[in-house]
Amino acid sequence: MRVLLIGSGGREHALAVGLAADPSVEQLIAAPGNPGIAAVATLRDVNATDPAAVAALAVEVGADLVVIGPEAPLVAGVADAVRAKGIACFGPSAAAAQLEGSKAFAKGVMAAAGVPTGRSFACTTAEEADAALTEFGAPYVVKNDGLAAGKGVVVTDSLAVAKQHADECGQVVIEEFLDGPEVSLFVVTDGTAAVPLMPAQDFKRALDNDEGPNTGGMGAYAPLPWAPADLVERVMAETVEPTLAEMRKRGTPFAGLLYVGLALTKSGPKVIEFNARFGDPETQVVLAMLASPLGELLHAAAMGTLADFPPLRWRDGSAVTIVVASHNYPGTPRTGDVIEGGELDGVIHAGTVRRDDGALVSAGGRVLSATATGSDLAAARAAAYELVGRITLDGSHHRSDIALAAVEGRIAL
Repeated sequence: MRVLLIGSGGREHALAVGLAADPSVEQLIAAPGNPGIAAVATLRDVNATDPAAVAALAVEVGADLVVIGPEAPLVAGVADAVRAKGIACFGPSAAAAQLEGSKAFAKGVMAAAGVPTGRSFACTTAEEADAALTEFGAPYVVKNDGLAAGKGVVVTDSLAVAKQHADECGQVVIEEFLDGPEVSLFVVTDGTAAVPLMPAQDFKRALDNDEGPNTGGMGAYAPLPWAPADLVERVMAETVEPTLAEMRKRGTPFAGLLYVGLALTKSGPKVIEFNARFGDPETQVVLAMLASPLGELLHAAAMGTLADFPPLRWRDGSAVTIVVASHNYPGTPRTGDVIEGGELDGVIHAGTVRRDDGALVSAGGRVLSATATGSDLAAARAAAYELVGRITLDGSHHRSDIALAAVEGRIAL
């Protein structure tokens, strides 16, 4: 099987590693890719959000399967253009990708499907935003209605900060704060059949102890030793199946990766958000634990034969990933700093490029992530931090407490 992977971030590098390890994948091409992906795939240049360009490249390389990593190409309709060429594609249509492309749309689907989630208001004016903020009170949750690369959410006790974010975004969803541990659940689906992957937990705040501004994610771990035994079964029954049924009812079936962001509240799991693709950095740890062939799994979803796919197999132990971020991230990051240790096993590239002289340098906010597995969570965590210690990037920062509360048994439901 010849696979074309679209994207250039840490999620795509993790997917590339998983795809390259699948014996059924004879050739892996990535576009545009990054220096880390180049170690396991042939790189081609493409504008990932140009449907016609991606479809043409898929035809040119003779792809049997196209895997679309980022959300922007999905919302732009790249999957539709690829499928129009008769090529199997893993990723939802533009219409279905609105589950991530519009927070208001997603909330509407949840309401119609009876999915447990927080109360919310879609706001387009300052007056509407003020009324919603007054209704819910602190902590305030304000979400950019459109795509924001995982950084469009503000959770704050400051009414002024909440109002400022609403004003800057223009169109927002303001919702009640959902208290409780957060969980990410990835579900592979062909629109009808749905296969859950291993739950993970990520860390969105920039600093230790969940302080500082929201980011795209500073680390993750899987599995979750503290999670209820029936968590996945319950979320599939209460959230995933009703959502997929509602999308089919609307004539826009969702086929691809449904990312369910959850808060485990006192009254049970409630949806914080849906995404239409694998999440970064959770992808790094979930795929590190997956023993089933990734290419075959995604191909089955793209072909509508997921119901016939064998039960997933998982490796024993745990996985932890720690993000190494540029100076000043999540503000405007400093770029161009030389990286040492980028070629080490377990290092996933996100924001990196090669200079003309061959040096590996930073090119974004989240630059690398160090991913390691171990016999248990403590061992995986120790290995991941040992790997971080071998990476050099001037001015970089990373959290020192990824998975620590879980190791120490401090997460309470």
